[in-house]
Amino acid sequence: MEKTRIKLLRYTDIAVSTVFDKEAALLAQLQTNMLDQSLILWRTKVPTLVLPAGNKWPMSSSLESALSEIGWQLFTRKTGGAPVPQTDRVINVSHLYHWPTSKPYSIVLAYQYLCRALTGFLASFGITCDVHATPGSYCDGDYNLNIAGKKIIGTAQRVVVTKGGGRIVLAQACILIDALMEELVKPVNLCYTHCGYQELIKADVHTSLFEHIDERLNVDMLFSKLQQAFIDSQLYSSFE
Repeated sequence: MEKTRIKLLRYTDIAVSTVFDKEAALLAQLQTNMLDQSLILWRTKVPTLVLPAGNKWPMSSSLESALSEIGWQLFTRKTGGAPVPQTDRVINVSHLYHWPTSKPYSIVLAYQYLCRALTGFLASFGITCDVHATPGSYCDGDYNLNIAGKKIIGTAQRVVVTKGGGRIVLAQACILIDALMEELVKPVNLCYTHCGYQELIKADVHTSLFEHIDERLNVDMLFSKLQQAFIDSQLYSSFE
């Protein structure tokens, strides 16, 4: 079978479980060298709290019931991190690619590649951003993209080592488009409480894209701008 260099997938309405299954299938294609890289742009319309697997965030029927009472589903994913809320007011990016064999793998450099494309996406709206942690935000990390100190994009990264010793990077981003912050953090804080944590996520340390632009683009237009940002960043053609 002929190897396909790039695969682009766009889903404006997909179940969280389904998109992660598709992500796993694409990862398997990269592992068998049937694919060079893939970009998945997606959104779910079903409010879903994505819970990382592990003892730190135990899934329970009581948590599932409590979330259901406020209109949220619960999905457990076999990755690290912290709980992430998904709604139709959030869009997501998954970028899977082979790390260049000519360069030693660097987690910092891999995050910089991802942030380069995401910074370009925001710049297409005339928005400047800074990359740093955002205390009080959900799933906080050093490579959040922030506008005036408020988180608009969260990022994550996973690396898979192939049998030949190469590396496949799965880089992800969660972009707040038109999120109602109090509603967005509610299931996260409910989860924190159920898991016995005292800390709570703060709504006011987050911001959304539509707070900073006049035109309310539909999801297909946003996907197209994201796709172009990845092309412009040269992540599709090189890692120079």
